[in-house]
Amino acid sequence: MSGILYLVATPIGNLEDITLRALRVLRESDLIAAEDTRQSRKLLNHFDIHKPLLSYHRHNLIERGQVLLTMLSDGKTVAVVSDAGTPAISDPGADIAVLAIAAGIEVVAIPGASALLTALSAGGITTDRFAFEGFLPREKSKRRKMLQSLVTEQRTLVFYEAPHRINVMLNDLLTIFGGERKVAICRELTKLHEQYFRGTLAEASDYFLRNEPRGEFTVIVAAAENITMPQQIPDTNQLEAEMAQLIVAGSSRKAAAKVLSQKYQMPVKTIYELGLKP
Repeated sequence: MSGILYLVATPIGNLEDITLRALRVLRESDLIAAEDTRQSRKLLNHFDIHKPLLSYHRHNLIERGQVLLTMLSDGKTVAVVSDAGTPAISDPGADIAVLAIAAGIEVVAIPGASALLTALSAGGITTDRFAFEGFLPREKSKRRKMLQSLVTEQRTLVFYEAPHRINVMLNDLLTIFGGERKVAICRELTKLHEQYFRGTLAEASDYFLRNEPRGEFTVIVAAAENITMPQQIPDTNQLEAEMAQLIVAGSSRKAAAKVLSQKYQMPVKTIYELGLKP
């Protein structure tokens, strides 16, 4: 008889958010597969849980997935945990769940903490319909292309972002979505320095340029419904051509940049720098 695969949600900050059921399952499991064994060991030691740990992260999903599948097929009980929050939500867990289900092995989710739901609950932006987009691509062109595809989305959008990339992300959102779109920036959820910034994208971008971003971020962007959308963002070649035309017609670089900034709702600085290219 095969074992059971448990996907166990763990606290995203405050250890009091662990559930009694999660603690019981972790104590009863034969093995705990953890995204980072060092991080998970701190949690387990705090609750006096001593079970074998096996690293299971995005760099060894295939190799370790087969190891876990073999153990499950042999009747072992395996619990999968991520560094924090719910496994399979922008964290390892989905792959082994798919493999286990395909092999006829029972998969059980143990609900608990989630940055996604925590942020939505207190973000102050409608939660009737929302789309979770996780982390945006790191490559600028891919990131902006993805955001452009979401600019008219009629559901609330939710993203995760790291502190060293939050300003780049907010700049892209400001450029593509426009400065008036409502946003909630949720930082260090359930932790000592938990913070919710609520305002427009223009206000958020300005705030985090002036205040050093720290901690993990969940970004909630209001839906496009009832919002005046910016025009289609042109590519660089088109912007350069329009800039050149305005300059030839007698406008200064500064004046031309201001005209295009208003037309496309983009930062003046971004447009102006195009006019400085040889």
